[in-house]
Amino acid sequence: MMNSQLNTDEQFTEMCNENLQRPNIYNEYLPCQTTIKQQASRSFEQIRENLSRTIQLGEFQPGFKLWSSKLREFLSLYGHSFTKIDHIKLVQFYVSIISITNLNCADAMVCFEVLNDLLQKTRLIDRNDLTINWRTLCRWAEFIISCHDSTYALVTLPKNFELQMFLCVRNCSPYFSEKATQEILDEIRPQICHIDSSSMHDAVKILESFLPVNLPPSLHSQGFQLWLSELFDIWQSVYNNTPWEIRLIQLFARVAWHNIGYIDWEPWLAKIFTRFLRGFSLPIGTMALLTTKNSHCVPDVSRWVIAMIGNGSSCLQYLRDLFIAIKSFYYPSNTGVFQKRLVDFVLNLARYFVERIHLEKKQSPVWFFALHESYQLTEQDVTNFVDCVKEYAFMSIFNKDYASEAAEACQYLAMLRPESIVKPIVDKLFLSIDNLTEAHRFTSLMHCLKRITRSLVRQTSSYSQGQIYILPLLTVILPGIDLNDFEKTNVTLEVFDAIFMLISCVDCSSAVNIRNDLTEIEKEVCLSTAKFEEFIEKFLDRIFQMINILSTDLSDTLMNNEDRADHGNLGLKLASIMTSIIRQCSYNISQMVMKKVTNFISGSIFLPSVRLVVGRLIRPIVKWYPVDILKCLLPQTCESIKNILNKTDISQINNLNGDLELNWYLILFAELVQARGDTLLIYQENIKSVFHRCIRILHKDSYQATASAIKSLLLSLLNIYSIGRWLTRENEDDSFANFLPIRAWGQNVDFDRIQVQYHIPSDEEIDFACDFVNTFIYPELTLLKENFENISIDERRRSLVIIHSIVSGCFRIVPRMESKEIQDLTLTLVPYKLESHSLYSAYCKQSNSKFRENIRMRLLLDMGELLDMLIENQSGDVVSIKYALNIYALSSRYYGTSSYDISQMRTNVQSTRKLFRNEIIGERDNPSCLVMNQIEIQIEAFESNNYRTLTEIDKQIELKLFDLSINRYSEVRRYAQSELFYFFFLYYYSWEIIVDRVADLLNSSKDTDDNEIKGCLHILNGDSSFFLLTKNSWTIMKKLWPSIVRRSPMKKLSVQRLIQDIKKKIETQFVTIALVDEINQAAVQAASTLWRPLESNEIQIGDVPIPSACIDTCLGFLIHDNIELRKHAVKAIAAFCRLQKLPLTYVEKSLDEIFHGTDRSTTTSIQSRSQPGNRDDNLWLTYNDYKAPETQTEWEQICFLDKIFHGYYQWPKTIKYALNKRERYTSGKIPAHVSIILDRFLDKDFVTKLSKCIIFDEGNINFDKIRFLMYKGLFRNFGLAFVDNFIEQVYILVREQTREKYEGSHRAAAEIVAGMIRGSKYWTLTMLEELWQKLTPLLTEVTNNLNNETYFHWGSCFRYCLNDTDPRRMFQPINFISTLINCETVGNTFNEASRWYLVQSLGVLQWRIPSIWYLIYERAEELLDHPSKLMRERIATILSISFGFDRTFFNGKSVRHPNIHQFMNMMREKLRQAIEIYETKPLFNHSGSNVELDFEARQALNLIETVVEFHLNLFDRCNEPIKEIIVQLFPYLCEIESIGTNDDTFRKRLTFARTRIGMAYLDVNLLETLIQQLEYVCTTRKWHARRSAIEFVQNLVFCNLFNVRCYAKRLHQLVYKCLCDEQLEVRLIVSKTLSGFYQCGYLTVTEDDLKHFLEMSNTNYFTEIDGKKVISTKDIVRRHSGILGLCAIALASPYDISSHVPEVLMVLCKHSHDPELIQKSIKECFSEFRRTHYDSWHEHRAKFTDDQLEMLGDVLVSHSYYT
Repeated sequence: MMNSQLNTDEQFTEMCNENLQRPNIYNEYLPCQTTIKQQASRSFEQIRENLSRTIQLGEFQPGFKLWSSKLREFLSLYGHSFTKIDHIKLVQFYVSIISITNLNCADAMVCFEVLNDLLQKTRLIDRNDLTINWRTLCRWAEFIISCHDSTYALVTLPKNFELQMFLCVRNCSPYFSEKATQEILDEIRPQICHIDSSSMHDAVKILESFLPVNLPPSLHSQGFQLWLSELFDIWQSVYNNTPWEIRLIQLFARVAWHNIGYIDWEPWLAKIFTRFLRGFSLPIGTMALLTTKNSHCVPDVSRWVIAMIGNGSSCLQYLRDLFIAIKSFYYPSNTGVFQKRLVDFVLNLARYFVERIHLEKKQSPVWFFALHESYQLTEQDVTNFVDCVKEYAFMSIFNKDYASEAAEACQYLAMLRPESIVKPIVDKLFLSIDNLTEAHRFTSLMHCLKRITRSLVRQTSSYSQGQIYILPLLTVILPGIDLNDFEKTNVTLEVFDAIFMLISCVDCSSAVNIRNDLTEIEKEVCLSTAKFEEFIEKFLDRIFQMINILSTDLSDTLMNNEDRADHGNLGLKLASIMTSIIRQCSYNISQMVMKKVTNFISGSIFLPSVRLVVGRLIRPIVKWYPVDILKCLLPQTCESIKNILNKTDISQINNLNGDLELNWYLILFAELVQARGDTLLIYQENIKSVFHRCIRILHKDSYQATASAIKSLLLSLLNIYSIGRWLTRENEDDSFANFLPIRAWGQNVDFDRIQVQYHIPSDEEIDFACDFVNTFIYPELTLLKENFENISIDERRRSLVIIHSIVSGCFRIVPRMESKEIQDLTLTLVPYKLESHSLYSAYCKQSNSKFRENIRMRLLLDMGELLDMLIENQSGDVVSIKYALNIYALSSRYYGTSSYDISQMRTNVQSTRKLFRNEIIGERDNPSCLVMNQIEIQIEAFESNNYRTLTEIDKQIELKLFDLSINRYSEVRRYAQSELFYFFFLYYYSWEIIVDRVADLLNSSKDTDDNEIKGCLHILNGDSSFFLLTKNSWTIMKKLWPSIVRRSPMKKLSVQRLIQDIKKKIETQFVTIALVDEINQAAVQAASTLWRPLESNEIQIGDVPIPSACIDTCLGFLIHDNIELRKHAVKAIAAFCRLQKLPLTYVEKSLDEIFHGTDRSTTTSIQSRSQPGNRDDNLWLTYNDYKAPETQTEWEQICFLDKIFHGYYQWPKTIKYALNKRERYTSGKIPAHVSIILDRFLDKDFVTKLSKCIIFDEGNINFDKIRFLMYKGLFRNFGLAFVDNFIEQVYILVREQTREKYEGSHRAAAEIVAGMIRGSKYWTLTMLEELWQKLTPLLTEVTNNLNNETYFHWGSCFRYCLNDTDPRRMFQPINFISTLINCETVGNTFNEASRWYLVQSLGVLQWRIPSIWYLIYERAEELLDHPSKLMRERIATILSISFGFDRTFFNGKSVRHPNIHQFMNMMREKLRQAIEIYETKPLFNHSGSNVELDFEARQALNLIETVVEFHLNLFDRCNEPIKEIIVQLFPYLCEIESIGTNDDTFRKRLTFARTRIGMAYLDVNLLETLIQQLEYVCTTRKWHARRSAIEFVQNLVFCNLFNVRCYAKRLHQLVYKCLCDEQLEVRLIVSKTLSGFYQCGYLTVTEDDLKHFLEMSNTNYFTEIDGKKVISTKDIVRRHSGILGLCAIALASPYDISSHVPEVLMVLCKHSHDPELIQKSIKECFSEFRRTHYDSWHEHRAKFTDDQLEMLGDVLVSHSYYT
C-alpha cells in the first residue's frame, strides 16, 4: 500500500553527505550553503574541543553547562551534522559523566537532556556500535526513588529531572548489553513484594524503564523470554487497585510493539481485553461505580492492541467486541469524563496502526523494530481495522469536548483507507449544511474535513475519488462565510486554507483532449477544474461583501478588543488563502484575481476596522506578481497621496480625526512597498517623494502607516527571502502533455528537484536603502536632540515611531559596534564564545561605509540622552519612553529577527505539519507549502544565531537599563525590566554586572528610595524566562540572599508581597549546588577520546563544614515567636542531624553464610525460581515467637533487614546489611558544630520552651513528619543524652487539660515519642531497656486516656516509628502494642476502639509479624458482634488487613498467617445462624407502651453488619481480595437483602459489597463457582435475594466480559428463567439485565429470541372460572415477561436503531392498552427510548415507515416529536 510514495527518509539520507549522520536537509537549499557547511564544521570542532576541556580541567560550572547548551543549539540548527564516530563519542562522553559518583543533579540534568537529543533517532546508531552500562543509569533511578535527602531539603532536584532521567533510560535501553536483562532481574526481583504497594511500584518502575525490549530475535532468550510470563502472572494475580499496574501495562505494550510476531498473545487475549475494559474506569450500574480507581494509560493500551494484530490473530475480533461493549458510552449524549479516555482510545489506535504500517513499509528496515514476517499486516488487515474503528471515530466527531481528537483519529484512518473515511464524512457534511436544528454538526464536520484534506485531494494507487469532491465542496461550503456566526466563518476559512495549500488552481480541462493516459476519475476532475475561475470569483465577491458589511456596520468606536482580534485572525486566514491561490494558480486566474482586487480597492476608502483585512488581500499579489501590481497601483497611489496633501490643510490632517482617505492610501502604500526589492528600484523617486511629504504628519494612524511602509520598504530591499512561486521546475501554464497538475495535488515534494529562488540584496538595493536611511533618520535624530523642549508630545512620538521602523528595517546589515569584549564576567577555564557566527555573506558586505557612521552607535548615544531628558522633564510621556527605550536596547541586540518571531514561525509550521503530514510515508512527507515555510524558518534561524558575548558598550547599555529598571516611575521600571531580562537571556553571564549594584541598594540605609528597592526586588523576581537568585553562583547567594532577608520587615504591603513571591520562587526553583565538583577517570578518558588528552591538573578537594553560627541561629529560631521561622528551623535542624550522623558498618553475606551453614540445596532451589510468600528460608526474618538476644554481641551480629520486600519474592545472590550498632557522639570526642546542638538540648529550659512553642505550630493540627525526623535525628545521634528532658515534657504535654492546647499537646508528644523510638534503632540493648522502662508507663497512661482528639496522632506515632523497620529490631514497641490486643474490655468503648486503632498501625510491618496477626485474629474473632458500631468497624478493618497477607502466588504457600478460608467457613455458619435469628425474632419487642430491644436479634444484626463491613474493607485494602471462599459468601450477601432494616446506609453498603464481587477481576475457576452460586440464589424462595442476584449479573458480565463469554449459554438460560419470575420486582430487574447483555454484545438478539418473546407477549391471560372471565396470574406473568423481553430489545440500542427495534416497538404499541401492569412497563420503555433517541431523531426516523411513525405518535402524548 502506497509503496510508490515511500521516497522519504532513505531519500533524505542519500541526499546528505554520506559521512555525516543526519544533517538538517533544509540547509541544503539555503543561499550560501557552502558557507553553512563550513560554519557547521568549525562550530562542531569548537564545541567538541571545549566540552573535552571542561571535563579534563574539572570545570562543570559554567563551562560544561554552557558548551552543552551550545551543542543543543548546534543540533537544532545543523542537525546531526557529524560522523557516526563523533556521534558515538558524544554519547559515551555524556554517559561517562553521569557515572561520576557525586555528580551534581543540575549537571546530571544537562547530561540527560543532551543524551535525549543525541539518541532520539535510534536508527542512527546500531546496537553493535554502542554499549551503555545500565547500572550507570540505575544508580540515578534509585537516587530519585529513594532520595531521603530531598525530604530534609538537603537536595532539591531540577524541574522535570525525573522525567528527563527516565526518558534518557528509555533512549539508552536499546544499547544495554545482551546480559543486561538477567542482571536487571537479579537486581530487582528481590525487591518485588506484591503486598507492599510502595516497594512494588518502585520495583516495577525500574523494570519497566530498564528492561531491554528491542533485542534482535537471536537474543530473545536473553531478553523478554526471561521475564514475560512471570510478570504477566503477577499482573493477573494482583488486580485490585494497584497503581503499579499502569507501569506493567507500559512494559507489556513496549515489549509487544518491538517484538511483533515473536510473542503468542492468543492464550491471554481474553484476560488482556477484560483488563482493558476495566481500565477505562467506566461508570456502571445505578450507583455509577467505576470499574477501577486507576485508569489505564490509553496510549499504552492502544499500542499493545495494535502490536497483537496480524497473522490471523483474534485480536481484531476482541477489539470489535470491546467496542460493542462500550458503544453506548461513545454517543455525545452520554457525557462524562470517561469520554476523553474513549475518544483517545480511538485516536491512539489509529495513530499506532499508522506508525506500524510506516515501520513495516520502510525500504530499509530499522534494527530496533523486529517484526516476524508472518505478522506483517496485509491489505485485508488494514481494511478490517479501519472498518472496526471508523464508526466510533464518526460518533466522536460530534462530541463537543473532544471533537478535535476525533477529527485527528479520522485523519489517521483516512491515511489508511481514504475510501472508507472521506466519502462518509463528505456525505455527512452535505447533509448538515441545511440542518438548522443542529448547526454544530456543520462546524464539527468542517473541523474533521480540515484534518482529512490531504487524503481528500491526493491521488494514491488505491484512491483518487476524493478529487471529485473538491469543486462541489468548495461551492457548497462557501455560504459558511457568515458574519452572523464567526465560528462557522472561521472554520470555513480554515478549510479553504487547507485545500488551497494543497492544490493548484489550474484549468486542466484541455488535458482531456491532450493526454490518453487519464483515468475516468481524472477526466472528471480535469473537467471540473474549468470551474476554478468561476469559484474564485464567487469567493472574492463573498469576501468583498463581508468587508463592505464590516466597513459599514461597525464603526471603530464600537469595536472592542475581541472584535479587533477576530478581524486580525480573519485577515491572517485570508492572507494565507490568497497566498496559496496566487502562488499555485494559473496566470489567467492570477490576472483575474489581481483585476478583481484592484477594481475593488480602486477609488474605495476603507475604514480602520477593515483596512487590515483588505491589506492582507493585496499582500500575496504584491509578493508573487510585484511588477504587475506595482505598475497598476503604485504610481496612482503615490499620486493620490500627493493630491490629498496638496488640497488638504495640514492642520486638518493632523487633527484628532485625521484624514481617512489619506490613511487608507498610506496603508495601501505600505502594502505595495513590500514588493521584491529589485522591482521597487524604478519607483525610487516616487517612493521617496511620498515619504518626504508624509513623514512629518502628526496624526497617529498616518505616521504609524508611514512607519509600517518604511519598515516594509527596507525589509524588501535588504532581506534574503524566497521569490519563486514553485519549488520545482514544472510550469503549470504549459501544455499538459508532460505534467498534469491534478496529479501533484497534495503530493510530497521531490527533494532532488527543489530549486529555490532567492532575493539577494543587490548593490543598487543596498545603495537605495542606505540613502533612504541617511535621508530620513538624521533629521529625526536632530529634531529630538536639538528641539526637545519645543516639540509637542505627538511630534516626539511620531519621530520615535519613524526611527524605530528604520531601525527594524535596516539593522540586519548594520554591523555590531566595535568594542572590547569583557573577559572576566565569570571564572572559567574555557572560553564561552563560539567563534563561528551564522551570518550570510550577503550581509557581510561593507554596507557600513555607505552610512555616514555606525548607526547603532549614533542611536545608542542619542537615545541614551533622550531617555535622560524624558525621565527628567517628560516623565508622564510613557509612550515616548517606551519607544526610546526599545530603540536603545535594539542598538545592541537586534540583527533583523528575534527568537520570538522564530518561535511563532515554528509553532505555525508545526500545526500545519500536523495537519498535512502522512505518517505512513514518513516524517519528511511534506507538501511544497510546508517545505517552503521550513526553509524560511531556517533562514531566520541562521540570521538570529548571532553575538552572545558582552562588550564594554553592551555593559554600559545594561547599566543604563538597570538604572531605568529602578526608576521612580512604575511604567518606566516595567518596560526597562522587560528589556533587561531579554538582555540577560541574550548575553552570557551579563547579570553578573548588576549583582553588586543590587546588593548595595538592598543593604543601604532604610531611607533609600522605596522605588529603587521595589525595582531591585522586581529584577530579582524576574519573569517566566529569567530568575537571577537561583543561578549557579555562590556570589549571588552570598551577596543577595542575606540582603533580601534584611529587607523583609518592610512597611509597604506591596514590597512585603514581592519579597514573599521571591522566597516562594527560590523554594520552588532552587537547585542544589555542589560544593565540590568531582571527576572520575572514565569521564576524563571519554573527554580525551572526544577531542584529545590534556595535561591533567590536580584539584584539591576538601570537606566544607557547616558554619557553627548557622546552626546556632537555627536552634534559636526553634523557639522564636514567628511560626514560619520555627518551621524552617525544624527542617534545618533535621537536616543538620542527618549530615552529622555517624556512618554505619556494612557487610555483604550470602544467604548460606547468614544461615551459618544450613543445608545449601534448600536455598539454591528457592533462588532458582521465584516463589513469593512464606518459605522456610524467610522464616528467620519474621517476628514469629521472637526472643531478643541477651547479650550485646549477639544483638550486634543479627542480620536485620528493614525493607519489607527482603526475602518475600526472591533472595539476591548476596545480602548487604548494616551491623546493628552505630557510634554516638560522646562528650570526649565531639566536634564543635555538633556540640552546639547537644548543649542546647541538654538545657531543660530550652526543651521546655520548645515543647510550649510547638503546640500551636499548626493551624490544622496534624502529625508533622519533619518534626518527627528532627527528633529521630537527635536521639539517633545523641542516644539517651537528653531523653529525661523530653520525657519530663512529654508527661506535661499528655496531662495538659486546657481545651485550646489539648490536641496540640498530644500531637507534639506523639512526635517526640515517635522520634525517640525510631531514633533508638541502633541503640544497645542496655539503652533500649532503659528507654522502655521510661516509655512503658508513659504509653500506658496515654492509651488509657485515648479519645477522639488524640487517637489519630498516637496512631501516626506508631506508624512512623515502625515503618521500614525489621520487626525483630522493634520488639519493644511490638510487645507494647500486643498488650493492647489482650486488654480486657472496658466501659469506655471509644477508648477501646482507639486502642484497636493503634493496633492497626502494625499493618506497616505486613507479612513479617505472623504470630501477632494470629493473636489479633483470635481476639478480634470474639468481638465480631460487639455492641459498639465503631468497635465493629475497627475489627472489620484490622481483620481485612491481617487476611490481606494470606496469599499464595505461583504455587507458593501461606501457612503462617490467619487463614481466611477457615475464618470464612466459621463466618458463614455464624452468618446463617444470625440470619435465622434475625428473621425469627423481631429487633424490638412491643409490650404495651414499652419497647424493648431484643438482645439476641441485635447481636445477630451486629454480626451481619460486621461481615458486610469486613467484606468492603477487604476489597479496599487488599489487592487480591477475591478467593473462592469469598465467592461462596455471595448467597448470604443476597439473602441479607431480605432483612428488614430502616438503615439506608447499611442497605447501600450491602449493595456495594455485592457489587464489588461482580466488579472484581475473576478468572475462569472463580467464575464457575460464582455462577453456580448465582444459579442457586435464583432458585431460593426469597425474592429479594433473587432480585439482588440478577441485578448483580449485569456488573459481573460487563467487568469480566471476555473471561465470562464461555458461560454465555448458562447465563442466557438463567436470565430467561428469571424473566418469568412470579415476583414483579425480579422481572423488572431481569429485563434491564437482559437489555444490558444485548447492549454490551454479550448476547445477540436472534430471531429465536424475538419469536420467543412475541409468543409470550401474545399469551391469553384470561381464563374461565365458573363461567366468568378472570385474569390468570400465571398467564399475565408470562405475557408481561414477553413484553419485558421486547422492552429489553428496544432499549438495547440506546442511541441507535437496530434492525429489530422498529418491529418490536410496533408490537409494544399494540399492547399499549393491556392491563395496567403491562401498560406501565411499555410506558417506561417508550419514555426511556424517547430520552435516548431525542438528539438524533432526525436520523433515526429514517429507519421507520410513515405508518410506523404514525403509530408511535398515537401511543405517546407528544405527537410532534415523531411527526
